[in-house]
Amino acid sequence: MTEQHRPFLYVVVCAAGIAADVGTLITAARNEGWGVGVVATPNALGFIDREAVEARTGHPVRSAWRTPGSPQPLPWADAIAVAPATFNTVNKWAAGISDTLALGILCEAHGLGTPTAVQPYVNAAQAAHPAYAAALDRLRGMGVLIGDAVPHPARTDAGRADYRWTAVLDLLRPVLTAARGGA
Repeated sequence: MTEQHRPFLYVVVCAAGIAADVGTLITAARNEGWGVGVVATPNALGFIDREAVEARTGHPVRSAWRTPGSPQPLPWADAIAVAPATFNTVNKWAAGISDTLALGILCEAHGLGTPTAVQPYVNAAQAAHPAYAAALDRLRGMGVLIGDAVPHPARTDAGRADYRWTAVLDLLRPVLTAARGGA
């Protein structure tokens, strides 16, 4: 399958310490047959190696809206994987807040019927906030596939080793299979 005919996956990356490891997800997705483009929240740009991500995907990292008349820098998404998904992004997305390109794409995905999977990365203190559970419930109600939502201890980097980057791919595998014609 050529790159132009590969199903295309948007990887939405949020500002979390583990975002630097997004290459793990990109490589796994490409190995499974996805073309990949990365959309980063503005704050996530400080956590990723933009040049390395662009070299790995063959596409520019998007973080800001394009101006009217500018060419579309990425193919349209067949599916979206949000990883790592932060407390901020999960809550804003569920509330319909579209103040960044990443959130705009996520909010629009529901109306477009674009299959979307999310792998949260929040600490236990954030997960205890009542808005977080309500946001996950709302996203589930919208058809968003939720990966491991196990919080890590607050004020540590303990969750990094246990974060399952490929959980979103497991959830989206039926979409890839269907895009390949059920093969």
